[in-house]
Amino acid sequence: MSDIHSKNPRTLGRGICIITGASKGFGHALAHEVSHLLKAGSILLLVARSQSLLQELKQELQSFTEEQQLVVRCIAVDLSTREGAHETVMVAKQEAVNEMDHVLLINNAGSLGDISQFASFTDLDKVNSYLSLNVSSALVLTAGMLQAFPCRPDLRWSIVNVSSVFALQALPSWVLYCTAKAARKMMFNVLAEEEPNVKVLSYSPGPMDTEMQKDIQRLTGTKNNLFPCQESAAKLMKLLLDNEFPSGTHVDFFTV
Repeated sequence: MSDIHSKNPRTLGRGICIITGASKGFGHALAHEVSHLLKAGSILLLVARSQSLLQELKQELQSFTEEQQLVVRCIAVDLSTREGAHETVMVAKQEAVNEMDHVLLINNAGSLGDISQFASFTDLDKVNSYLSLNVSSALVLTAGMLQAFPCRPDLRWSIVNVSSVFALQALPSWVLYCTAKAARKMMFNVLAEEEPNVKVLSYSPGPMDTEMQKDIQRLTGTKNNLFPCQESAAKLMKLLLDNEFPSGTHVDFFTV
């Protein structure tokens, strides 16, 4: 837990927070941060493929969430499928509380994909499978949540797209990852332009100590200076608490 909780009395309000890719890494750290910033009676939905890892996270949060009267629900689904996104939206609708003043959706789920030369990607099914999880699912899930919780003047709506520097910068052999991150950035830019009552933030969390970074080092030999996931998660919480960013903006960990 970061110092933000002891030094800053501000909260994210009473509402519902949905975190995808919550079972490990950055999503796991976000769950810990968010749980200390929601008001009593709020709902925290943790979404990932692994039921066992989600249950472990729920147990980690239990002592505090019970004290704060937060309801934590685990949704073990594959978001790259129609059923996964649909079930997540249905559970959110069922768990929604009365007098809710904030909906916070953090689109964190994603994968690295193959790091290979451009000309190697001739398998359409393989490419579509990657884009289904890393682009399409975020669009379908976000659209479903917007339908489930229509915008109204007294409801704060916040959407976070967990992005990357590679949404802006091309890197040889990273065509899948760069394409997905760039597509997601534009997708959420469109939402920001279209819906003035929804606050949209694309956040690049920086190089963190995660399994993905270990994969990058193994596959490319690149060794980055890694930061704890908790540090980046705390910076994202500060951005959401301050709520001063222009909707649709792309913010990098190193600039916060």
